[in-house]
This record gives sequence, structure tokens and C-alpha cells, in this order.
Amino acid sequence: MQLILNIPDHCLPQKQDSQSLGQQLKLHSALLLFQSGQLSRGAACEFADVDVYTFMAACKKYSISVINANSEDIEADVLRFEQRHSI
Repeated sequence: MQLILNIPDHCLPQKQDSQSLGQQLKLHSALLLFQSGQLSRGAACEFADVDVYTFMAACKKYSISVINANSEDIEADVLRFEQRHSI
């Protein structure tokens, strides 16, 4: 799908060409959709047209958690592990 955006010139960085701006907008959109749970990590990488390492680096740069588990889920996983492995 192709999407056309009309962005006022005064809102754009001075020395950024439209191709790099488009790539940056795709990455930031993918980060937001991933952070909100609307896209998986793989889908976000595909959306942004970047590899997983680039995407993970961007997550780190913008302090976006890549682990979507709460403390209760982690505790339940530990208990299941302990039960299976008799720790």
C-alpha cells in the first residue's frame, strides 16, 4: 500500500531528503505500533523495512521495552519451570 502525506515545508528538517524522511517516518510509526501492541516485533520490522537488529537498536534508543510480560507472567513461568525440573 502506498500512503501520501502532505507535510508543511516548515515542519520538515532543513537538510533531509524525502526518501530518508519517509524511512524515518516508517520506523517511528512501526515503533509506536509495536509499543502499543498493535504489531509484533517481526511485523514492525517488516513495516519499517529494517532488520531486527536495527529495530531493536531503535527500541533501545527510544526506551521501548521489547519484553511484553508483566511480573505475574514471569513468576508463573518460573514456577512452571521449577515444577518441571524439580528445582
